[in-house]
Amino acid sequence: MFSLTNKVAVITGAASGMGKATAIRFAKAGAKVVVADISDGSKVAKEVGGIFVKTDVSKEDHVSNLMLKAVSEFGRLDIVINNAGIGCEVGAIKDIHEKDLDDGLSVNLKGVVWGIKHAVPKISDGGSIINVSSYAGYAGALTYGTYVATKSAVIGITKTAALELAPRGIRVNCICPGTLDTAMTHEDEGSQIEYAVSQMIHPLGRLGTAEDGAALFHFLASDDSGFITGLSIPLDGGMSAGFGLGVIGQLYTIATGQEIE
Repeated sequence: MFSLTNKVAVITGAASGMGKATAIRFAKAGAKVVVADISDGSKVAKEVGGIFVKTDVSKEDHVSNLMLKAVSEFGRLDIVINNAGIGCEVGAIKDIHEKDLDDGLSVNLKGVVWGIKHAVPKISDGGSIINVSSYAGYAGALTYGTYVATKSAVIGITKTAALELAPRGIRVNCICPGTLDTAMTHEDEGSQIEYAVSQMIHPLGRLGTAEDGAALFHFLASDDSGFITGLSIPLDGGMSAGFGLGVIGQLYTIATGQEIE
């Protein structure tokens, strides 16, 4: 079940975090893996028995070369995970800077568009393309306007690609993670605050992990999900259903002066 034997997968942003966890999981499931990242992913590639292709996904020629290298090395292409992305400055929409918006769009949106565009001529019929949006792109988020703009666009392009590629049986989906407990979540004081808040607002009472993302990628990449396409799937510990008990409890205490028993 969920075998990826004899399948070839390209994974962007695979040098660390969710991309790395996905590369490891895919290799264990039998896939040949192409590790792509702007950072050095050669150790990950060696660990999974694949190859590393240095790639800046904001540059179309880099992504075109990535797909060519995958087919040249392994003879086919079956799965593309457009995972590479960057954060954006936090602030109100009235304070958005053009450069920050341009940078976010170049990586978070263009990287997905180029990944789809250059996969299409090479990916096998019945293949799977999976993009990464965000819970913020799925639901919106105060002070994250720039990031939301880039990630909401990924949801739209996913739906359009799913329709265009359906005649070939190529499925296109995207995942929308909440806050994941990765190195990025701990890199500065602001991230530490987000970490603490996210534990409260996720109803399951914890942050997601890189392995949680890898597991969802694995299902969507496998033939077992062959009737699923065009979806944007929250990976958010229940946030899309409502806030967690930690937040509700605090609001209840503020309003009543009592704690929820």
